[in-house]
Amino acid sequence: MKFVRWLLGRIILFFDFVFTPRSKKRPAAEQAALDSVTSQFKLYQFKACPFCVKVRRAIKRQGLSVETRDAKDNEQFRQELLEQGGKVKVPCLRIEENGQVTWLYESNDITAYLDKVAA
Repeated sequence: MKFVRWLLGRIILFFDFVFTPRSKKRPAAEQAALDSVTSQFKLYQFKACPFCVKVRRAIKRQGLSVETRDAKDNEQFRQELLEQGGKVKVPCLRIEENGQVTWLYESNDITAYLDKVAA
């Protein structure tokens, strides 16, 4: 079973690579303002998770700069997700605004939030 999961993960990553979406083009000043907002966002993810791929594709499509943190292979990020977010569930977007930290789970909620930010 472990081999099947590994194989499916590689297939997902292959198709993600082949069909990578194009980034939205914006004027430089608008992109810089958006980058300053998204610089406080952190995406906790597993590389081959299909829901994480969905969120990463939305980030790429919107042309956003969001730091990704691999909670599967990095014990520190996994521990942060557990202690601060409350559970080890991915994808999870850590949003820091005005000193407040919000942890947003569920790929549909994350992509909807990112679409709103990029609008």
